[in-house]
Amino acid sequence: MARIHPTAVIEDGARIGADVDIGPYAVISPRVTVGDGCVIGSHTVIEGVTTLGKENRIGHFAAIGGQPQDMKYQNEPTRLDIGDRNTIREFVTIHTGTTQDGGLTSIGNDNWIMAYVHIAHDCHIGNHTIFSSNAQIAGHVHVEDWAILGGMSGVHQFVRIGQHAFLGGASALAQDIPPFVIAAGDKAEPHGINQEGLKRRGFDADDIGALRQAYKLLYKSGLTFEQAKGELAKLAQEQGKAGKHVQTFLDFIAASQRGIIR
Repeated sequence: MARIHPTAVIEDGARIGADVDIGPYAVISPRVTVGDGCVIGSHTVIEGVTTLGKENRIGHFAAIGGQPQDMKYQNEPTRLDIGDRNTIREFVTIHTGTTQDGGLTSIGNDNWIMAYVHIAHDCHIGNHTIFSSNAQIAGHVHVEDWAILGGMSGVHQFVRIGQHAFLGGASALAQDIPPFVIAAGDKAEPHGINQEGLKRRGFDADDIGALRQAYKLLYKSGLTFEQAKGELAKLAQEQGKAGKHVQTFLDFIAASQRGIIR
């Protein structure tokens, strides 16, 4: 049975799963689907074409599924899809996509999104990420699995943040962070491999050693970008099982459109 406070507004057409808890003065709009076991805090608004999976916890006063802050938006029925077991805290704002991109903003599973975070239109967030309080990402940003954004950090539109990357607090990011890399600063710059984070997630000494070599080739060797890519390809072949992580590093930087942090 759903537990819905009598002051909450559930508009006709909204689909509410089993064992959902909806707090006082929350508003659920007609095109919203709320999966089983979700908890929706008081005064939260969920609108637009928005789907929440199972067991998400939404804090008080969050605004989920609002229209994009994009002057080209013309009320098209673009979407927001949120997976399972995400924690989304107080005053978070997450917007639907635009037709200039794929029409979709997406958030995966098991993410921890702290208070006052903003996730703009057409962003794609993977799984197991952490967004510290007041982290702000502009439109079309991609954040891969296990990435962490520090508090009060800001991310330029179209930037990509690789898996297991770490962006320090109060940093301004205008270019891509390769996977496994720590970045920080008013203009975010690389500060080595995220060794402690990788250890916590089960990367062994060989994996981390190979990634440290990859980082040095890219950032410390004096090679040109094209030369570094060639050396990284060789390293990926030489490193046995750890080579798959070097290949992930290489594939990411080779695909960069905005360029990587330097």
